[in-house]
Amino acid sequence: MSYLSDFIALFYPNYCLSCNNSLIKGEKCLCLQCLAKLPKTDFHLQKDNPVEMLFGGRVPIFRATAFYFFHKEGIIQHLIHQLKYKGRREIGNYLGLLFGLALLESEDFQSIDIILPIPLHPHKRKKRGYNQSEFICGGIAKGMKKEYNYNLLVRTMDTKTQTKKSRYNRWENVSQIFKVLQPEKLEGKHILLVDDVVTTGATLEATVQALLEVPNTKISIACLACAY
Repeated sequence: MSYLSDFIALFYPNYCLSCNNSLIKGEKCLCLQCLAKLPKTDFHLQKDNPVEMLFGGRVPIFRATAFYFFHKEGIIQHLIHQLKYKGRREIGNYLGLLFGLALLESEDFQSIDIILPIPLHPHKRKKRGYNQSEFICGGIAKGMKKEYNYNLLVRTMDTKTQTKKSRYNRWENVSQIFKVLQPEKLEGKHILLVDDVVTTGATLEATVQALLEVPNTKISIACLACAY
């Protein structure tokens, strides 16, 4: 089977999604050189890191982290754009897997029971064809060998784009739009909530508020990137 794959690769090579060079055997999505250049934060090893501080005084969370720094015109912005708008779902799976393996370095994240993605409204999901956070979530779950579920959180209202809104207006735009289904499946569990990029944290804050209505939950946050 590997011979067939190698033969096919001669005519239909896989390319690095960053530099466009051909990938060699064992490389996925990114070549080793570009993979080494990804701007890691290591926030999962730092308590009171900038992502955790973002939620201070807003909602009670156990831990929060982002895997990479999101810089304008940078490699992470390029990869997330391809994940969200170009159908390159394998990016979410691959970077999520790396993220999950990194999270296991922290005892705090080792106690996770279940992993949930931030949901899209059905209208937006139908238009895009998929929820990018589900692929990140699936990759993290594979790396951590933890349970995940895409159906326990729903978005009950469609909202306007958040891109140009202030922090307060972003929170106002998403407050009380998330609902937990089958809350008994989450009761007493340490939940890891997953999103692609955290900026003001408004969407995550609103989702955490919905989850906190479930008794005895502990909530942590993991975002693929942070935009600061």
